[in-house]
Amino acid sequence: MTATLPVHHEPPPPGPAILAGCDGSDAALWALDRAMTEAEAHRLPLHVLAVVNPSPTGYPPGMADLVQESTERLTESMSDGLRRAVATVQSARTRPYAGPLTLHVVLGNVIDLLLQASDGRHTLVVGTRGNGGFARLLLGSVSTAAVHHATCPVLVVPAPPAEEG
Repeated sequence: MTATLPVHHEPPPPGPAILAGCDGSDAALWALDRAMTEAEAHRLPLHVLAVVNPSPTGYPPGMADLVQESTERLTESMSDGLRRAVATVQSARTRPYAGPLTLHVVLGNVIDLLLQASDGRHTLVVGTRGNGGFARLLLGSVSTAAVHHATCPVLVVPAPPAEEG
């Protein structure tokens, strides 16, 4: 089912829903799992958004046309990665998520687009990049921006505790 999920190249439609930011990292997968649980608990659709920033600093004049093909490849790669992320989380769940689910890959600034897409949502769910020790106490730039600037409640999902062995 996941391999056939369409990926939309525009932000999710407005309306109450759970919005999960996903960049394919382990932290994003934990957040996606929690977002599925939240969507089920609140009986809301789940929108999963990945943002690709092909040029964080912008292009010099005339360069945009030259990088169009690589931008398309990057978008398709992120779309495939988003499908794989959903499949990975679904296969690890005791009971797969069966609610309404849409996938979105959009070009632009990650923080700006995530904050815009969060407007009017029930909850925005993001992961954090902390890996352990002191780093585990830190939020990444995206989760920090979400906590401070989103217009809906934000759930920041930490990494699960490391297994001691």
